[in-house]
Amino acid sequence: MNKLVVYFSYTNHTREIANRIKEKLNCDILEIKTVIPYSENYQSVVDDEQNSEASNHLPEIQDIGIDLSKYDEIILGTPVWWYRPVPAIRTFLTQNDLSGKIIKPFATNAGWIGRTFIEIKKLCPNSKVEDGLNILYDAGDYRTRKLITSLDEIDNWIHTL
Repeated sequence: MNKLVVYFSYTNHTREIANRIKEKLNCDILEIKTVIPYSENYQSVVDDEQNSEASNHLPEIQDIGIDLSKYDEIILGTPVWWYRPVPAIRTFLTQNDLSGKIIKPFATNAGWIGRTFIEIKKLCPNSKVEDGLNILYDAGDYRTRKLITSLDEIDNWIHTL
């Protein structure tokens, strides 16, 4: 099966896991980027996104420049913001038809996964969405958060892919 890792990352935690998957599986990778980049001021992003969360605002994302029909399996990485997949991933899932594909999600967060995997399933109604991997970081400062989920657990999950 042709696999593609698709992810969005703000603090680099999700990027690190996505790159680990890419290296171990030797597969293609796609980083989702917003047209208007998020501020480098973390608190500003928190305030802006928290205020727009109730409206289900979806940011415009850059053209992905990839033919998704070449892939049977999408390994989908998202940070968790307000108990949901990050808005840029929700945009990607609403703008791209992943019908018939196997979706294997993973989420990076500080312990508040909420409805992230349930929402991914709802956004991919014609795909087979498998159980996701919840990857935990401590709740410290976002720049210095430490990985709580063991690398062995992550690698074991990768080996199932």
